Amino acid sequence: MAELDSYNRFTRTEWNQFGSEYSVPVTEDVLAKLKAFNDKITLKDVDEIYIPLINLLRLSFEKYQNWQKTKQDFTKVDKKKVPFIIGISGSVAVGKSTTARLLQYLLKNYMPNFKTNLITTDGFLYPSKILKEKNLMKKKGFPESYDMQRLVDFLTDVKLGKDNVKAPIYSHESYDIIPDEYINISNPDILIIEGINTLQIPKHTNIYVSDFTNFSIYIDAKTEIIETWYLDRFKKLLQTALKSPDNYYYKYAVEEPEKTYEMAKDVWHRINLPNLNENILPTRSRADLIMHKSFNHEIDEIYLKKY
Repeated sequence: MAELDSYNRFTRTEWNQFGSEYSVPVTEDVLAKLKAFNDKITLKDVDEIYIPLINLLRLSFEKYQNWQKTKQDFTKVDKKKVPFIIGISGSVAVGKSTTARLLQYLLKNYMPNFKTNLITTDGFLYPSKILKEKNLMKKKGFPESYDMQRLVDFLTDVKLGKDNVKAPIYSHESYDIIPDEYINISNPDILIIEGINTLQIPKHTNIYVSDFTNFSIYIDAKTEIIETWYLDRFKKLLQTALKSPDNYYYKYAVEEPEKTYEMAKDVWHRINLPNLNENILPTRSRADLIMHKSFNHEIDEIYLKKY
């Protein structure tokens, strides 16, 4: 692909050489808690892929801190902490949440003197009530279904070092924003922001999420493989929902399996696939690093931008 000409490509073995002398502070139990629903990851992945990545992020963070100090010394302004923001993007069902949680855990262990927070952009979706008013329920996940101004305002306040900046919380069980519940972010050294739109350039705005990120990661896989992961996850969501009548997916879980499976395939081809092709995949070349997965969720290639 021509768009990848601006990247250096590394096989898993080549990438593993960029690791550090640190031991891996992760056990099978810890990894199970960090892993997102229906995702797959192993301790070998942590050792061969994530430890080198943490090493790179640590170096990037140190360089960023030095540059902030240089600017403050040059301008003679009051010295203050400016957070280093890591953006993680990619399709639905590709494993963004697992990557974000694992990076947060590893950064906290490798850099214990620095505060690392994590949020997802799902919290900045419009509530279902507003989506219905705007006739956007069938476009949920598309750029227009997000309150991008609110997300940009949130990131602006975080960068300015304000206390208790509130990030809304999204529930996958209720399929909606949780009213009056927030994650409070106060002066982090590092903020990880995960979501399908972290690299997008929405219409009708001059400021983008990517303007705030200092290092961006795109998790990639072949489209037909992502579809398989999405449908597999949907099946398991239904199994879980059967135990909870309040779950959004319960109404689908009690229907005939074949009927619900066909509905999930329709949702993929009518909503998620067009969104991937039109709005998510085109942002891949904006990432600093691309993490490519094969069929079994194994990360087989890493692409690091040359410049």
